[in-house]
Amino acid sequence: MQAIAKWLVARPHNAVLGLAVTLLLPAPQLTSGAIMVLLVLVQGIRLAVIEAIVAAPVLAVAFVLFGGTLASVIVLMAVTWVPVMLLAVSLATMRSLTLTLQMTVIVAVAALLVFQIAVPDPTAFWQPYLDIMAAVIRENGLQLDTELLTADVMTISAVLVFWMLYTVALLIGYWLYQQLPVEVHDFGRFRDLNFGRVIAFTMLLASLLALVIDATWLQNVAFVTFVMFMMQGLAIIHWLHGEGILPVAALVAVYVLLPFLQVLLVMVLALIGYADAWFGFRRRMIRA
Repeated sequence: MQAIAKWLVARPHNAVLGLAVTLLLPAPQLTSGAIMVLLVLVQGIRLAVIEAIVAAPVLAVAFVLFGGTLASVIVLMAVTWVPVMLLAVSLATMRSLTLTLQMTVIVAVAALLVFQIAVPDPTAFWQPYLDIMAAVIRENGLQLDTELLTADVMTISAVLVFWMLYTVALLIGYWLYQQLPVEVHDFGRFRDLNFGRVIAFTMLLASLLALVIDATWLQNVAFVTFVMFMMQGLAIIHWLHGEGILPVAALVAVYVLLPFLQVLLVMVLALIGYADAWFGFRRRMIRA
């Protein structure tokens, strides 16, 4: 990984090639987004934007050759690069990985609220996407229970998926930045991540108010905020491994099982992370 990070920042055309090729891969927010974070942290936002502009024509030609449209490549570049650029700039400005990730939680919850206010009929908004999903699944001989995919489920899923993609891209890009064989800035370790009691209290307050006034939008806010604590739970797993308490096999097992036990494992990690925000397990273990 050190060699890859070093190669990407060695010359501008390496960065352009890396951005262009990885944007054509599945989940480009993770691959191309992580490279963009690395470039912003190393070179600054100005040069990273120039390299993105240079890569744009290459991507446009590739999309057209594969039957895509110019509009689709513009949208893909925007939703892949712009958010992670802003995250990388925020990380470099605030100089704290924890503060940056706390900010992502606030922004994601705000985006959820804006969507629920701006879209009066979420069911009509999501129906075209559900139709496309149903058609694709039928073509592959599978079945989809569309009754489970309500408007609230689609909205929550969209917020969590994009938050996860951009957050993980930031973490991977920052990790690549730390692998460079030169002196780099230290913005903190992922294993020390703590969303804090303010966000934890906000989630608790939203849950209680949702029960009292029976507000769906508050339930959505509470659920999304709680699930985001899974990132803090994952940070605790990394901390336990770094302290020699958990073997590397246990750390690998968490990532291997995550795709198969998505709901269960995410809820367990979220519960661990949420409890840690209140009680500070790592701090207590260090004192002990």
